[in-house]
Amino acid sequence: MVDMKNNDDGKSITYSSTRGCPTQRNLSFRSVVMRGLAHDRGLFVPDSFPVVTHTELESWRELSFAELAIEVIGKYVKDDEVPRHVLIDVVTRSCDAFRGADVTPLVKVDGHYVLELFHGPTFAFKDVALQMLGNFFEYFLSTGSNSGRLAVLGATSGDTGSAAIYGLRGKVGVDCIILYPKGRVSEIQERQMTTVPDDNIHCVAVDGTFDDCQDIVKACFADSAFRDAVHLGAVNSINWCRVLAQTTYYFWSYLRVTDQLGVGGDAAMEVNFSVPTGNFGDVLAGYYSKRMGLPVGKLIVATNENDILHRFFSRGEYHREDIRETISPSMDICVSSNFERYLYHLAGDDPSTLASWMSAFESTGKLTLTGKRLDEARKDFVSARADTASTLETIRRYHDEHGYMLCPHSAVGVNAVGQLGMANASTVCLATAHFAKFGDACQLAVDPLPEIPIELSRLWKMKTRSSECPNDVRVVQAFLERRIEVRIANHARRDERRALLRYMVLASAAVGVVAMVISGIRRR
Repeated sequence: MVDMKNNDDGKSITYSSTRGCPTQRNLSFRSVVMRGLAHDRGLFVPDSFPVVTHTELESWRELSFAELAIEVIGKYVKDDEVPRHVLIDVVTRSCDAFRGADVTPLVKVDGHYVLELFHGPTFAFKDVALQMLGNFFEYFLSTGSNSGRLAVLGATSGDTGSAAIYGLRGKVGVDCIILYPKGRVSEIQERQMTTVPDDNIHCVAVDGTFDDCQDIVKACFADSAFRDAVHLGAVNSINWCRVLAQTTYYFWSYLRVTDQLGVGGDAAMEVNFSVPTGNFGDVLAGYYSKRMGLPVGKLIVATNENDILHRFFSRGEYHREDIRETISPSMDICVSSNFERYLYHLAGDDPSTLASWMSAFESTGKLTLTGKRLDEARKDFVSARADTASTLETIRRYHDEHGYMLCPHSAVGVNAVGQLGMANASTVCLATAHFAKFGDACQLAVDPLPEIPIELSRLWKMKTRSSECPNDVRVVQAFLERRIEVRIANHARRDERRALLRYMVLASAAVGVVAMVISGIRRR
């Protein structure tokens, strides 16, 4: 066991909105985690980036995943925000929810590496961040934030919803409301969400797309009266805590790759990462890891037919188009929420430039960058697009030739490294979900499928519960307010019953004592 004491006595990193509102600047980690989205509709970014030196990175080589995560997150979060023993507890309990001590194991397939991010409770990469976010919420609420109450509103294209639900179920003071596009998530994803019985969990099928769900969430945060009345908080990757938590497995996988290649000590080797992405949060964590000093080579942005990010990095065109339904639904996104964070940095951390870009994009659906700014983006990122046929062929080939099953999202990332000629020992492909979560799609390539985990197969025997709402902000807000009222009332009645039961027990005990006293007096 490596000594886990905190050797840095500095202050925690502070955060400001990408859009520059004076009241949304230099805020604490606690504040930005509890708010999620800035009040000016911007996203919170670090005011500075902590540096991890090569010597420090090498000193982490023998750490467990949990120990390493504590060190990485501890570069941002010091004792003035979260006492070290609390940080250790939060991270350790989060990692304990996974099916192995490695949390995110690394395997070598076809000459490159695959980082398996699907060993958490919902078999998807978002478990890494959302287990930690749920435990941070719990700590902050228990120590005075929001008067102990939080209404988490999230939108999901599939995996965020179930991961958020499993991270927040049963948390005291938390109501979790998840919006998902009706008929546009896989059946197993829907069942993972709707089979959770905890009364603080509410699943809502919205008649629209994921972007419609995401727009509702943003509109709710922009409504200050509603936001403050219900103590609104964010669970989507707009919440800084999620991006921060995801940096941990970039550091972990870098150390494991260089372990296997025998590279370490005084030498530094760059590692490339291929990330199937729609909302840009996962690959942004890789970019921030690089900003911290991790020797990252290229970050490969891998998209399906909904390729707004590929079009940006290949042509400088960030242009909104209609969403196409694909076999990788978690990437069926035409506006990438976290991309605003990267654009802010591309604008030289200038909120006025970023605000003008976002205003133009929100009014026209188009933003085009060329010249030096596009060249700057290409220093860190490359991109590729895999259509359905290519994705299925990748799934089929990896199963037939290597005995390895990829989910349709992971296959997009693997296909991208093939297109770019980067399928080698210095490249890691992020496998974002277990193939069984997308069985119908995978069966188009591999039939019959390998056996699926029992935790997923038993979902079909469990009761489901969900609600439906039109694509209407006011209807969703009314639903959320009603659900909170009902749960609070139910808890009040439950507390009354418990108080009555305690009274009856105490009264019964008192009667017993009195009877014993009277009996003793009579015997005298």
